[in-house]
Amino acid sequence: MAYDITSINRCVAADPEGFIRSSDQAYFARVKAAADAISENLHVCPIVLLSGPSGAGKTTTARNIETELKRRGINTHTISMDNYFNTLDLRTCPRTPEGEVDYESPRLMDMELLNEHFAALSRGEEIKVPYFMFTRQKRSVSQFTRLRLQPNEVAIFEGIHALNDMITDKNPGAFALYIAATSETVFPDGGVFKPEWVRLVRRIVRDNNFRGADAEYTMSMWANVMRGEREHITPYIPKARIKLDSSLEYEMSVLAPIALPLLKELTAGRQGFDEVREIIPLLERYTPLPDTYVPKESLLREFIGGGIYTY
Repeated sequence: MAYDITSINRCVAADPEGFIRSSDQAYFARVKAAADAISENLHVCPIVLLSGPSGAGKTTTARNIETELKRRGINTHTISMDNYFNTLDLRTCPRTPEGEVDYESPRLMDMELLNEHFAALSRGEEIKVPYFMFTRQKRSVSQFTRLRLQPNEVAIFEGIHALNDMITDKNPGAFALYIAATSETVFPDGGVFKPEWVRLVRRIVRDNNFRGADAEYTMSMWANVMRGEREHITPYIPKARIKLDSSLEYEMSVLAPIALPLLKELTAGRQGFDEVREIIPLLERYTPLPDTYVPKESLLREFIGGGIYTY
C-alpha cells in the first residue's frame, strides 16, 4: 500500500479528527480479520506465532487481537519469547561482525524448550513459562509462570523469531502471523518515505519517551537491527498465514514534529548520519498534527505514550 503526502496534508488541514478516525478504523479492520482467522484455526492448534521487526507495533497489536478474540469468547495468553533466551554465555554466544553480542540471533533462544512447550500446550498439559532477567542476562531458576490452556483458549507467542523454520517446521498447525508497518508514502517529486523509516522514527520517539535515549543511541543499534531483520526475520515472512500492516496514514504527521528535533541533534560522522540526512527533508514536508488528537486506544500510543496499555 502507498500513501500520498499531498492527500495526507490535505486531510490533516481539513479534518484531523476524521482523518485519524478513518486511519485507525482501517488498522482495526485488519486486526479483526486476523482475529477471525485465528479463531477459525483454534480447532487445529491453540498456538499463535506472532513475529515482526523492531518498531512494528507487535505488542499493541497482540493486545488488540486479544480483545477481539475475547469478544468471540476466546481467552488469550500472550507470552514474550524473550523469556526463552538462554542464559548468556560470553564464551559461546553469537557475535556481530563487529564482535559484539548478537542479540538478534536465534541461537540465543532455547528452541528445544519452546517446541516442547508448544507440544505440551497443544496436548492440554501445563507448562512453566520461564522468566529471563535481562539486567543479569540469565534465566531465573525460581521465577516462572504456570500455564495450561483450556479448550477455548489460545497462547500467542510473540517474538522476532516466531516464524523461524526451527519453530514453524515442528509446529505446522500453529497460526503464523507477521506484523510490520509496510506502507510507504510517496511525494510529488518522486521521493518515498520508506516503511523501514516509519519503524525507525517510531523507535526513535519511543526510545526517547520511555528510555530517555537520544537519536544517537537508537541509530547506533539500527544497522545491526536491520542486519538481524534481513537475516533472521525477512526470509521467514512467507511462513505467515496473515501479514498485518500496522501503519497508520496519519502517524508521520504526529511523529514528525516530535522526531525532527531529536534527529537534528545527530552530528556528522555519527553512525546513521547519512540515513538521517535523507529522512529529515521528507519529515519536514508533513503538516504537523498535535498528538492531543490521537485516541488513547491508537496503536501510535505505544510509541508516544498516554495509551490504554502499559508496556
